[in-house]
Amino acid sequence: MISHPSRHCTVELQALPSRIGQVRRIVSAHLRYWHLDPLIDRAALGVTELLTNVHQHARPDKLCTVELELLLDRLTVSVRDHDPRLPVVEEMGAIAPLATEGRGLAMVAAMSESWGARPDGERGKVVWFTLPTAAPSIAVPARVPALVTPEHSARRLAEAASALDGVRPLHAPAGSAVVG
Repeated sequence: MISHPSRHCTVELQALPSRIGQVRRIVSAHLRYWHLDPLIDRAALGVTELLTNVHQHARPDKLCTVELELLLDRLTVSVRDHDPRLPVVEEMGAIAPLATEGRGLAMVAAMSESWGARPDGERGKVVWFTLPTAAPSIAVPARVPALVTPEHSARRLAEAASALDGVRPLHAPAGSAVVG
């Protein structure tokens, strides 16, 4: 059974710096509308990196399509352009420490669950990444509350006090909860 229907958003644009900012806002607005606020920063970062690659490297033109697709527990963000050349991921050790480019796909790989690139027939390629929509579940061990009686608490306090005899300082510095 599908608990919520799939959701889809497509934006066609020319990958220019001014348009990249607009697409970030569109992506953020859609994720907010879909109640996926925790994904906004990572999705916006990923789409920015992919559109920047189109702007810097795609030929013959900068026309592209950004697609958001939410299916069950996975958001897929993809960018389709007209350049058939698949992206090359730089080895992080091969990038000069002060270089201003070459880290984009490595960042996409680091912040996403998965990513990839595939040819899009004769028309170009699609570069995509996925983000899980559900927070990973954390196993919390079941804990049975212990029955604590006043006698038990008093005995534990007496044991702790006797263990500290001879270790206690003669005086403690004064403290205040008031700033100043």
